[in-house]
Amino acid sequence: MNTEKVIDFFNKLAPSWDAEMIRNEEIISRILDGARVSEGDSVLDVACGTGVLIPDYLSRGVFRVTGIDISPAMAEIAKEKFAAEERVTILCVDAAAFETQNRFDRIMIYNALPHFVSPKELFRHLVTLLAPQGTLTIAHGFGRKKLDDHHKNTASDVSVPLPSTEELRAYLEEKLEIIVSVDTEEMFQLTGQAPAAK
Repeated sequence: MNTEKVIDFFNKLAPSWDAEMIRNEEIISRILDGARVSEGDSVLDVACGTGVLIPDYLSRGVFRVTGIDISPAMAEIAKEKFAAEERVTILCVDAAAFETQNRFDRIMIYNALPHFVSPKELFRHLVTLLAPQGTLTIAHGFGRKKLDDHHKNTASDVSVPLPSTEELRAYLEEKLEIIVSVDTEEMFQLTGQAPAAK
């Protein structure tokens, strides 16, 4: 798997992404509750795609959403969709290289982790973008087996199997306290919280 293949893959899918999206509203609500997304928060949506979760953040009264995606086509669609929304900024950038002076209360990686070559390095970078007591969440709206089967059938060249919960916990626990851990047939979520400011 290499970055150029991932970009090309998602650029080709972007025009039909929203039409083919299947949402489970209950699961999404549980994920956002576990991530503690709430009024006044600043949110970084990593691999935001066409902005699938952005309406959910906005409906919770967040202060600001920054969506980042490595696919220019995905980012362009998201920009167009939310052009009139002052609270939303969309950037086409590699999450592992994203730099900003802002710090975020919530960082979300939703339905995207298997498309990153090095989760550990990604987490190490994203943790530096968290505000004190901010949360970093990895989540999928379906279970591990369904996720891996889906990628095996449709995206084997641009994805890797989801690391075990134990591996992911170990990565996050270097800097964060795990506050949510769910690994079932219907969803996956791991949320870590940054320490309070000293």
